[in-house]
Amino acid sequence: MKLYEFAFTRSIRARWTLQELGVDFEGVTVNMRAGEHRSSQFLAINPAGKLPALVDGDLVLTESAAIVWYLAEKYRKFLPADLAGRAEVNRWLLFTVTELEQPLWRIAKNRNLYPEAQRLAADIPLASQDFRAMADVAEKHMAGRKFVVGEEATIADFVLAYTLDYKGLLGLSIFMGCLKFGVNRLAGAGMWYWDWFCLICSRSRSASCLSTSYRPVAR
Repeated sequence: MKLYEFAFTRSIRARWTLQELGVDFEGVTVNMRAGEHRSSQFLAINPAGKLPALVDGDLVLTESAAIVWYLAEKYRKFLPADLAGRAEVNRWLLFTVTELEQPLWRIAKNRNLYPEAQRLAADIPLASQDFRAMADVAEKHMAGRKFVVGEEATIADFVLAYTLDYKGLLGLSIFMGCLKFGVNRLAGAGMWYWDWFCLICSRSRSASCLSTSYRPVAR
């Protein structure tokens, strides 16, 4: 099994799940800063030129949420056994990658990723507002809960934790980030988030592994 990845991208979701599962895999770095994701070799794996991509035998799978769901299904772990519970996990995966992540991407693209002439500064406060509204939905859902779904950690926790940690890099301080740089409580972070995030990040195969596995790749 090979995971095509690059540090600090959605690849973390796939790597996190693989490490939690304790699965042997080969991590293949695709240096996006050097343009390797646009090479003919990688485009043969993922024509979209995006990461992560998972190769498992004859299966080539892209999209981080699809990859973590496949891994959980294959190894029968980090998914509830009942249909309703699995549906709830799927719900929160989709909520995370659409309602929460997309506003964050709008902010990142208009701050740094788009060519300067194409950036829309006016969209940044709108995207921040959209994110905060959906983060409130997540906060209300987590009231009185230890995990996103059920009584044990699922892939919904891993995907949500990465996404909210990424938010910290954009300066949205209603939560806080601690995956790779240690746990630091920020002003305005809800207690539910503090308790839940530290619980998820303290898992022996998650943040402790990510902190050593994900080092910045030189330009």
